Amino acid sequence: MVQPNVQAATSKDFTARRAAFRKLHQDGLFVIPNPWDVGTARYLRSLGFKALATTSSGMAFAHGLPDADWSIPRNLTLQHIATVAASVDLPINADFESGYAHDPEGVAHNVSLCVNTGVAGLSIEDATGNPHSPLYDLPLAVERIKAARAAIVASRADVMLTARAECYLVGHPNPLAESIRRLQAYAEAGADVLYAPGPTERSDIEAIVAAVHPKPVNILLTSSKGLQISDLAAIGVRRVSVGSSLARAAWTGFVHAARKIALESSMAGLDDSIPYAELNDFFRKDYAQRAIEEDAETK
Repeated sequence: MVQPNVQAATSKDFTARRAAFRKLHQDGLFVIPNPWDVGTARYLRSLGFKALATTSSGMAFAHGLPDADWSIPRNLTLQHIATVAASVDLPINADFESGYAHDPEGVAHNVSLCVNTGVAGLSIEDATGNPHSPLYDLPLAVERIKAARAAIVASRADVMLTARAECYLVGHPNPLAESIRRLQAYAEAGADVLYAPGPTERSDIEAIVAAVHPKPVNILLTSSKGLQISDLAAIGVRRVSVGSSLARAAWTGFVHAARKIALESSMAGLDDSIPYAELNDFFRKDYAQRAIEEDAETK
């Protein structure tokens, strides 16, 4: 089987997936988990999830890189997004970091490239990567979102734009108020979905949902502690993502087992692993199903 690439992805018609993705945001709540390669995307698809999202950190760790758009080549990210988008018949939302550019013009250019990978949605952060000035000044942050929206409109692709306020993650002294101020401005600038990763208190999430209503809100959940998915549904959250959590869960098992071998000469960390036969059987059947899907797409 030929590995998908950007050119293969752009030759497909992703219109139906994009329409399905927009419909998912209209009412109710859905969970959008984050695979980091083709295998994890295919397995999540088999579990019945309606859409998937890439994870910049999951991809970065798999390539031996830290999670920052200054350390991950833009073209590597685009290739990764295209590969995931081509590997499943589901809408894909791209974690596109801060757009791989500081200026609005650069963001617009890169967003156009990202749209061409076949995504149904993409997110743009307002974090600068500079610890001394961690957030873009609001006027510039707004112009960056406007530029991303203009690039999507110019592409004539119905790709949903998620604007992220990183206030909680960068240690802003008043993260709730600043997140709301920024998300409201991003909504006015053309964002379809609003996302402030970090809040865990019910009152904070309620305030964010109310402040940007009727725009859909994405919330990050990374553990079973605190609010549950049902709680977020009752609040009015539309979308729940898990970020790097699935990738970190996989890394946790790997690191635990590897340390046992290296430091204790023990194989105990391997005892609860999923059997080889179970995984291999899944991918044998999935490989055959994927070949059928690809044949159907070429007819």
